[in-house]
Amino acid sequence: YVMLLTLSPYTPTYRDRVSPPGVMIRPYLNGFTIAFNVSQPSTWQPYVDSMHHFLAAYDDKIQEEKNIECISGQYFIQGGNESEEKKACQFKRSLLQNCSGIEDPTFGYSKGQPCILLKMNRIIGYRPGAGVPVSVNCKVQKGNESDLRSVDFYPGNGTFDLMYYPYYGKFTHVNYTSPLVAMHFTDVKRNYLVPIQCSLNGKGIINDLNSDRFLGRIIFTLSIGK
Repeated sequence: YVMLLTLSPYTPTYRDRVSPPGVMIRPYLNGFTIAFNVSQPSTWQPYVDSMHHFLAAYDDKIQEEKNIECISGQYFIQGGNESEEKKACQFKRSLLQNCSGIEDPTFGYSKGQPCILLKMNRIIGYRPGAGVPVSVNCKVQKGNESDLRSVDFYPGNGTFDLMYYPYYGKFTHVNYTSPLVAMHFTDVKRNYLVPIQCSLNGKGIINDLNSDRFLGRIIFTLSIGK
């Protein structure tokens, strides 16, 4: 009990060996296979509903009310007492452009061009990329590379801006919303199982550890029918 009293609820005691971040995708419904038929809305509507639910916290008005505009391209380091509430930078869903669900409320699923969102796991105090934004790339994990002909990334060229880091923890960074990268799969082979690997790239990132498929990368399957 005495030892517990010495632990801070705000900051981990030991941070000298912070592991690189894992990643996760949205929508995530029934494992890591996203399968639907374009002509059957019932097969893709659950994915669309999941995306809208997840992005509700990223609505532009909510972000403008709760969070502040930050300076892009640099870490947002906040001093003061560790128990003081920290400010959070705005991440508006409109930044996701064609994958925001604003202009196309089906996120491309109705056209067979699905959007998938990628987010890094939160790590208190972590500054990814050592001063250079971490980027995302996707490729066919196994098989013919031509099965994945085109992917668009948002925002920008598919990077996690430095201004969203470091994260200060749930007790003080209460309004923090994790930055996202949207991957818009605009040209994928139809009527076929296409295994895809999307990876983080940057200094200090590990994305090739065979024993952990979520560390710095994620593998999922797209199956898009007509």
